[in-house]
Amino acid sequence: MTAPAPWALLAEVTHACPLHCPYCSNPLELVRRSAELTTAEWTHVLGEAADLGVVQAHVSGGEPLLRPDLAEIVAAAHSAGIYTQLVTSGVGLSAPRLDGLVDAGLNSVQLSLQDAGQEGSDLIAGYRSYAAKEQAAEVIRATGLPFGLNVVLHRHNLDHLPEIIDLGARWGADRVELANTQFYGWALRNRAALLPTREQLDRAKATVAARRGDGPELVWVMPDYYEGVPKPCMGGWGTRSITVGPDGTALPCPAAYAIPDLDHPNVRDRPLSWIWTESPAFNAYRGTGWMTGPCGGCPRREIDFGGCRCQAYALTGDAARTDPACALSPDHHLVRDPATAAARTAPSAETFVYRRQSRAVR
Repeated sequence: MTAPAPWALLAEVTHACPLHCPYCSNPLELVRRSAELTTAEWTHVLGEAADLGVVQAHVSGGEPLLRPDLAEIVAAAHSAGIYTQLVTSGVGLSAPRLDGLVDAGLNSVQLSLQDAGQEGSDLIAGYRSYAAKEQAAEVIRATGLPFGLNVVLHRHNLDHLPEIIDLGARWGADRVELANTQFYGWALRNRAALLPTREQLDRAKATVAARRGDGPELVWVMPDYYEGVPKPCMGGWGTRSITVGPDGTALPCPAAYAIPDLDHPNVRDRPLSWIWTESPAFNAYRGTGWMTGPCGGCPRREIDFGGCRCQAYALTGDAARTDPACALSPDHHLVRDPATAAARTAPSAETFVYRRQSRAVR
């Protein structure tokens, strides 16, 4: 399959983060600070990305504000003609720091939120961060930048959805992304504590439907374990976006660290154009030719592309199998049974396995 030009780059400039969220999308083995790409290396990568066709970069982490050279990285993207969005916990986002990023060319900010209230938010984050988020929202709003709020939803905060939406409006967010937890990495370790019930999801969907058109734009990212229909993996593996990790590892999906046999290429060794068009990792699950089982003859094969490769690997040990989220998958019981069990257990944050920091900060 001939790869179309990518339009987005997820620039994970560090895995270090003050928060310890139990659903963190970073890999279980975090990249050390000493292995991170330098300012010059990020400048080179961003130039290559622009030449390849990338028009938008999500500057993320971990917490990107922990990079003292963040303004230089943003300026490099701006000089290359790339629109930049800062993805942040808000911890450390002062007015002077944000003003410096705006001067460097920053275009928008996405702030994470764990829950509507301080107690719940701090508990889920594993760190007292709610007050910093509230202050960050005020700082963002004062700049006039497009402002998005990202909330990862699970059984501990789904019932607070009306208050979360109200908070987004009160903080001045233009957009609230309501992202149901994806269960791989840290979230898979915490699945029993995070998996919501069907009744919670039904109430949440009704809330979103009732509140659309009133206040911030609401984006609902559907859950995997209850729909019976898988989501397309990143819109199709290797078709839209490139992830570059803190150490230069290039991935077609931010969770693909977990698939060990992909032989992940690195921007320190290969040009980004080769990685995108030629590397085995980016071509492994492009198109439909790789499909096995029910995917091969499915009329939805060019709609959902077999679902999430990372989830297929995490649950079955084989990234080429049909995503177990699909009701037609022979492995569907691997999501159906935990979802059924969730209805019989009471939620308890005492069972959280918080994201560890030690590997990222040495």
